[in-house]
Amino acid sequence: MASHNSCPASNDHDETTPLLTVSNTEAQQLVKRATPLPKAQIAALCLVRLADPIAFTQIFPYINEFIAFLHVTDDPSQIGYFSGLVESTFAVTQLFFIYYWARLSDRLGRRPVIMTGTLGVALSTMYFGVSSSILDLLICRCIAGVFAGTASVVHTVLGEITDSTNQAAAFPLYGLVWPIGSIIGPLIGGSFSSPASQFKTFKETIFERHPYFLPCFVAGLLSIAGFTMAYFCLEETLAAKQRPGEEKNYMSSTPEHNTHEPALATPSARELLSFPIIRALSLSGFALEANGTSFAVLYVLFCYSPIQNGGLAFPPSTIGYSLAFAGVIAGSAQVFLMPFLLRRFEAAKIYNMSITAWPVTFLILPTLNMIARYGLDESTGQLGTRSHSVLWIGIVVVLALSRVGGIAYSASMILIRNNVPKPSYLGSANGLVQAFMCFSRCISAVFASSVFAFSDKYNICGGYFWALLYASIALVGCSLARDITRNSKNMLSVS
Repeated sequence: MASHNSCPASNDHDETTPLLTVSNTEAQQLVKRATPLPKAQIAALCLVRLADPIAFTQIFPYINEFIAFLHVTDDPSQIGYFSGLVESTFAVTQLFFIYYWARLSDRLGRRPVIMTGTLGVALSTMYFGVSSSILDLLICRCIAGVFAGTASVVHTVLGEITDSTNQAAAFPLYGLVWPIGSIIGPLIGGSFSSPASQFKTFKETIFERHPYFLPCFVAGLLSIAGFTMAYFCLEETLAAKQRPGEEKNYMSSTPEHNTHEPALATPSARELLSFPIIRALSLSGFALEANGTSFAVLYVLFCYSPIQNGGLAFPPSTIGYSLAFAGVIAGSAQVFLMPFLLRRFEAAKIYNMSITAWPVTFLILPTLNMIARYGLDESTGQLGTRSHSVLWIGIVVVLALSRVGGIAYSASMILIRNNVPKPSYLGSANGLVQAFMCFSRCISAVFASSVFAFSDKYNICGGYFWALLYASIALVGCSLARDITRNSKNMLSVS
């Protein structure tokens, strides 16, 4: 109810004078609350975005076995080096093309760039499954990385079709896609790898000759489904490439999002980095991705390694199921926790709170191996019932903390959208921050697997040197995140 202070000071009232008046700002906020979500557009974006995490994570449960199957090395301790190389190749090529795709979308339009990337990821993922050498694996991941660079364009479209009144609903919904993909990807990789050894139907078929083709084929089909939906449902949001009369369908054509600036007014990377908030988001995004990628690599290596070598000796299926469970935790955080936080805290504060979970996450991991060592029955090679229960409680805690740390990804997208210097800079700004993240990803995967193997080989700090190192790196990331709070706009989402 409006306060009496908002009523006219004059006593000259008649029948036409409103009993209550509302300030212009209050009225605008009430109108903005009615802004509807473009459901068809968001659904298309979510399905397209789903292709990236599935293609990226479906290899995790079996990549170490795939390397061994190809006889790349006869030394089991060296498998981590090659698996890290395969995983990082994806990020290296994505790094070189992600900013290019973002700038290209400012000229050609968002829709053709997104569709091209989705189809390219689908075909390269399928080919990965029939690789017969380490060179084939690297080539496939390179091609997939090139086309996966269009992910930043998907982020841009989401920013163009939403505003501050509905981002509390749209961004957590979109952020849910990666956790869902993180559930589906490992499940596909862990369940469908080596099908001929599980089902007679697949014997003496291509799936027996190429035991890891089926998960790649299934993942590729899901990417093709995303391409199909994009073709029929995704419409152009770049004002310069919209057909006459199409602009009215998008919130991005409102003054808040679209000033109809010339299509060629795209900034250089140096110009974008001159803005303190974009520079802070880029550097902190580098640190955030180092945490996320390193944890993904280290967790799989940690689970795969023998207990005596500092791991948990899990089979690929168990690794896949645990990663899928982590995706469930992340999805729950996006659906229930993220909207709650966005309505009560600024995105910058959420980002800082989230990223503080990473140092603790890395420090807890070695304790899981200690539990496994303590509870291992050497005569049977199995864990006791009590130790097994305690171990899985610890795994749940670690995975939950890692997914709390992952909330920072959604907060980062909101911070970019809310702090971009000009609406026409949104595509390039997203591309630049994603480029920093990709650069971190391509370094982190190889570095993490190398540090893990180095720690194990020379038994540094009892073989747990990798955990201490990454806890320290995560603390540096927490320090970098503080610059975002100092430079960002204070903006709460309106429910």
